[in-house]
Amino acid sequence: QVQLVESGGGLVQAGGSLRLSCAASGRTASSYSTAWFRQGPGKEREFVAIIRWSAGSTDYADSVKGRFTISRDNHKNTVFLQMNSLKPEDTAVYYCAANLGPFRSNWRRRGEYDYWGQGTQVTVSS
Repeated sequence: QVQLVESGGGLVQAGGSLRLSCAASGRTASSYSTAWFRQGPGKEREFVAIIRWSAGSTDYADSVKGRFTISRDNHKNTVFLQMNSLKPEDTAVYYCAANLGPFRSNWRRRGEYDYWGQGTQVTVSS
């Protein structure tokens, strides 16, 4: 069992930055993969980034590559998403999700994840 709690969302102007946090309890965060997804108004929930449990390798959606960075603090059992150069199209509810492994096909698919947080709203004004 894993509990995930996101925080750090808010309202920011285009070009600004935010850092989201995903605090985990119930199991050591470094023992499983954690991803960020987002769901914009009227859109499907989409993959943003992942940090894998083994060696901490990362992957990003093309739309955020070079602007967002996912990282993990093992001592705090927390995964972060640093978001820079934010754009209005980044406006969404951001969710973190845990996959206790192994991945069945593609870690970018929502169905691969066993636990989800409640989400945190990010709004980017133009």
